Amino acid sequence: MNDQLQRFIFDEADIRGELVRLDQSYKDTLAAHHYPEPVSRLLGEFLAAAVLLSATLKFEGSLVLQAYSDGEIPLIMAEASSDHKIRAIARNADNASSTDFHTLLAKGKLSITIDPRQGKRYQGIVSLEGSNLSQCIENYFRQSEQLSTRVWLASDGQQAAGMLLQELPASDPIDQEQRDIDWEHATKLAETLTPDEMLSLPFEQLLFRLFHQEKVRLFPPALLSFECSCSETRTLEAMRAFGQQELEKILQEQGAIDINCEFCHQHYHFGSKDIDRLFEKNLH
Repeated sequence: MNDQLQRFIFDEADIRGELVRLDQSYKDTLAAHHYPEPVSRLLGEFLAAAVLLSATLKFEGSLVLQAYSDGEIPLIMAEASSDHKIRAIARNADNASSTDFHTLLAKGKLSITIDPRQGKRYQGIVSLEGSNLSQCIENYFRQSEQLSTRVWLASDGQQAAGMLLQELPASDPIDQEQRDIDWEHATKLAETLTPDEMLSLPFEQLLFRLFHQEKVRLFPPALLSFECSCSETRTLEAMRAFGQQELEKILQEQGAIDINCEFCHQHYHFGSKDIDRLFEKNLH
């Protein structure tokens, strides 16, 4: 069960869950780069977390999980879309060597951006408080007063995986004491999960190992793949922000405008005719 997202719910408790494992999609994400091992591992956790968090939303669009810091990794981000496409990048981290989370992301901030295809963008930001990414995400949910959420992540540079548990809105009639008991029981069982198990066990076997005494219902899994959302049209539209005068100045100096996508290293080449067409659109 690689490159899959698996949803499950507890039939007798107001709790839902998600499992993710990334293999080829993770390798494809790393293929265009030469990250140090600590960066590759953390990027895997970011990818797994972005997929898990995007699965909790009911919209068409994407979720971006991003951290920026004064540490060895100034910026790291992962994006997961509602159609199960993923991509990720780390910037200026070629010399990162530490295995310590806070050395890699010292004095960092964590942001979660929800970007629906229709409607307004939303972004929440918190300090990176916690000894790992899982704890930082859980702190985000606590501080934003959302539904109780726990996250477990693992990455070895070849595969990445994760599990999320989240309380559902209360059933009627509300029995808060029972909800608290159910939540504590499920999370205590989940805490026995090891990184090796997350990376290797088939999902059904993993869930049986954790919750064999509970009534857990599985849904059809979703397939995940690496795909960059860049295109010639989108890249050209992004250049509009520089203004026609500035772009024409670059053309005069360099003869053309060449842009490489940071995510997939796709190369785009634009000339004066492309810039003319871009700004002709504004005249009609």
